[in-house]
Amino acid sequence: MENTENILKKRIIIFFDCEFSGLHKNTTLISIGLTSSDGKSFYAELNDYDKSQIDIWLENNIISKLLFNDDETIEFYDDSFDNRVGKCDLKTLEIELRTWLDQFEEIEIWSDCLSYDWVLFNDIFGHAFKLPKNIYYIPFDICTLFKIKNIDPDISREEFSESKEHRDKHNALFDAQIIKKCYYKLLNLN
Repeated sequence: MENTENILKKRIIIFFDCEFSGLHKNTTLISIGLTSSDGKSFYAELNDYDKSQIDIWLENNIISKLLFNDDETIEFYDDSFDNRVGKCDLKTLEIELRTWLDQFEEIEIWSDCLSYDWVLFNDIFGHAFKLPKNIYYIPFDICTLFKIKNIDPDISREEFSESKEHRDKHNALFDAQIIKKCYYKLLNLN
């Protein structure tokens, strides 16, 4: 039986964020960004989210931050920043994301606040029992880590991470990268 220390050494951490069409049970995924502890990234925008749920706040803060401005499909490609990027429907997202996740042996998932993000992540694959086998079944969030470190979980992530850029807040990949910075800073606090 492999000991816990060896298992944790093999496990890669993936930080992710989702943008979606509202804080309600029928919300739909607009975009997802993932970045791994070893620097690999995945970003997808959906062209089949429920546009009837988009209000002025979502238009100004989420839709305006999308890379692609229309409903067409953009085949996945590797951009110059080593990100896997594309725009597709939910079914294609499952295939592309599953393929990207296959490169990792064991995955630990971290997000900001998991309430909606984790449900939407599971929904990409149909439900929790259909997640790729290399994903550890318990997700984690930095809100809890902030609380454990006696820091108000409502703190600005950009300020805490000392990020110089704030203009891309609410772009899923940017937010995933901020979550990653917060995670490592939080781990180094005593």
